[in-house]
Amino acid sequence: MPTVFTTYQGDLRTEATHLQSGTRIITDAPTDNTGKGEAFSPTDLVATALGSCIATTMGIVARRDGIELPESEMTITKVMSKDAPRRIVRIEVDITMPPSEVFTEEYRAKMEHTAHTCPVALSLHPDIEQAIRFDWKTVGVGS
Repeated sequence: MPTVFTTYQGDLRTEATHLQSGTRIITDAPTDNTGKGEAFSPTDLVATALGSCIATTMGIVARRDGIELPESEMTITKVMSKDAPRRIVRIEVDITMPPSEVFTEEYRAKMEHTAHTCPVALSLHPDIEQAIRFDWKTVGVGS
């Protein structure tokens, strides 16, 4: 069964519908590639998928361990090639984790391993560099 139905809307825009939920996403070509940049570009969605997958799989592991990950945040930076062919060469994911006494060194290692082995991370071409960095806030410091 199909997962997504996409239509080309013209003027470098698409609309994708998630068939199970009916949720829709609009894409637009980026301004550096003749588009208007009025929505996520397809390559933005690739970078977004990596970040979302990391957050989701970390959440699954944490939930299994009876832990919630509120206030964890991430910024995602997509870097495109400067030469032809146009492609993603690097995705940077900077993750800030809230202060918590449950985040021992062992648990931090478990979460970092989870981030690096989420399904999207394992599915991206090995030529795409993945820079996944964690900022673990310390209890009583900066909280």
